[in-house]
Amino acid sequence: MTGSRPVLTMNGISKTFPGVRALHNVDFRLFPGEVHALMGENGAGKSTLIKVLTGVYGIDEGTVTLDGAQVAFTGPMQAAASGVSTVYQEVNLCTNLSVAENVFIGREPRRFGAVRWGEVRRRARELLTRLDLDIDVTAPLGTYSLAVQQMVAIARAIDVRARVLILDEPTSSLDAGEVAQLFRIMRQLRDEGIAILFVTHFLDQVYGIADRITVLRNGALVGEYRTGELPQFGLVEKMIGKELDVLERLDEQQKRVVTTRADATPLLDAVDVGRRGAVAPFTLRIHAGEVVGLAGLLGSGRTEVARLLFGADRADHGRVRVDGDPTPLRNPVQAIDRGIGFCSENRRTEGIVPDLSVRENMILAMQAARGWLRPIPRRRQDELVEKYTKALSIRPANPDLPVRNLSGGNQQKVLLARWLITEPRLLILDEPTRGIDIGAKAEIQKLVVELSDGGTAVLFISAELEEVLRLSHRVAVMRDRTMVAQLTNDDTVDAGRIMQAIASGTIRKADR
Repeated sequence: MTGSRPVLTMNGISKTFPGVRALHNVDFRLFPGEVHALMGENGAGKSTLIKVLTGVYGIDEGTVTLDGAQVAFTGPMQAAASGVSTVYQEVNLCTNLSVAENVFIGREPRRFGAVRWGEVRRRARELLTRLDLDIDVTAPLGTYSLAVQQMVAIARAIDVRARVLILDEPTSSLDAGEVAQLFRIMRQLRDEGIAILFVTHFLDQVYGIADRITVLRNGALVGEYRTGELPQFGLVEKMIGKELDVLERLDEQQKRVVTTRADATPLLDAVDVGRRGAVAPFTLRIHAGEVVGLAGLLGSGRTEVARLLFGADRADHGRVRVDGDPTPLRNPVQAIDRGIGFCSENRRTEGIVPDLSVRENMILAMQAARGWLRPIPRRRQDELVEKYTKALSIRPANPDLPVRNLSGGNQQKVLLARWLITEPRLLILDEPTRGIDIGAKAEIQKLVVELSDGGTAVLFISAELEEVLRLSHRVAVMRDRTMVAQLTNDDTVDAGRIMQAIASGTIRKADR
């Protein structure tokens, strides 16, 4: 830290949206010449705090002070003009324009009203040279990699004489070499006295670059820590909200015994499957009737694994076999044809079709598998919808209601019914119980057990370790988009051991 006084102070920040308390009495400090990591699980309040700081949202309570003067920005442009610049995960630049134009768009040097293009190009080269980036500034930005586009966005941010640089998930789509390049730039800017607020889900990156860490949970401040004084395991505990001794005293759950022979052919055998920039190559075998839990923090790569196995994203590495037969899963239709179903974690944008009825949502996957030229007869629709409405206790039991009128828990059940109608052999469930009431959660957990007992394989993804342990025969652990462990869920495995793998990326050899 180059200064003893904070360049930025946020005191008692509260922000409420209809029905949601996003922030409650949060304090935050940022010093010049430091990289400060803002950490927390999904919904912790990180994005809201940044948007409050930069004027996207107004503040209900609290104050923001910049260089000792109280400020209340009306938007990101005013914040940037005052020295608080933000570079978002999705680079907000114009890829059809040149690199130089993107650096100075809206701020082009002019003379007698005409843009001085020579000066634009010269100053763009100077800025990029400062970031150790030697590229053609006259070339369209879209011809360069995402990593280079991130550097251009940073160059634009620091050209406005930024004193505070906010990097919101800047490494989410970068490979290891690109991350190392970005970190070199961050250290250089830090050494020049710029205060950097760094948001990421990657624990290794936090401990590789950050000087201090602030943790939020459920919209409240957990604490501010020097990085060297907070072990990674302790950071995971504070983000999740349970101390290790509490985790070790979880109610004992009955361990589910796998009866599959070791030499049996897996239903699904994924070997060294991966996708550059999404998830490192992993090997995962799932047998009929087996529930495999996938544990890890948000952003660890759990959903990326699910999407690769369903063909929603296309793997660029490895191979997949179904029943021992080579089966390239290039798209979801091919996956469905092989008996694989997928309930997305984002039921509102990737699951339900809100304007369609409950009935139409339920039969969607089966109709897609049949083809749209072979409509399912109405009588068959009625039989299937009635069967699964009763089986899953979907309320209200009116198949002609728009699905948007149902509660979150019942919408989740409709999605499950959609895939159960296809009689899948492998069902991938990505956070199926998140955001629903405890009754619906219990019913879905019971359904997973019944599916498994009936021979259906399940890949069960959840951030709740208790839930993973309760339902799974085996547990695969993700960290920083890498599968770091696979554990048989026997008497030696508990939440603490899974947290150890999440926090450190390793477990004792005997646990493998």
